[in-house]
Amino acid sequence: MTETIEVLACRLADALTSAGQSLTTAESCTGGWITKSLTDVAGSSAWFEYGFICYSNQAKQTMIGVDPDLIEAQGAVSRQVAEAMAVGARATARADWALAVTGIAGPDGGTPDKPVGTVCIAWAGAANEVSSEIHRFSGNRAAIRRASVVTALQGALMRLAGHPG
Repeated sequence: MTETIEVLACRLADALTSAGQSLTTAESCTGGWITKSLTDVAGSSAWFEYGFICYSNQAKQTMIGVDPDLIEAQGAVSRQVAEAMAVGARATARADWALAVTGIAGPDGGTPDKPVGTVCIAWAGAANEVSSEIHRFSGNRAAIRRASVVTALQGALMRLAGHPG
């Protein structure tokens, strides 16, 4: 990783400030790490208001309106659920942008189809565009979570710059 989380958070803060836009987060496997990195930036209250930590399926449903049938059909770790998290967080927070992360950080919980390190990241943008990616990160729990945070921030920067990834 060529840029640290702190540098990426500052770059994203600058981009949001320049655009006069806001961002919200919906995090599962990262447990608030993205929100912490963003709110560590001085002046973040100008563009960040909500951070949803939706660790359980119930939290995804009650906090940001993810359909329980979608979770049942696709699994909590899926592009579809990550996208629903981003859309729900953006709508609930009334933010211009949202990013969402759901995954299996380990050391347990993986399956043959979704091994430990499977992470789905989604972004919902100001023009109602939604995009997502599935990643298979390697390493221990901390490494998987760190890679998820970096990738989510990089993806938000790209999308804010008009490059959907």
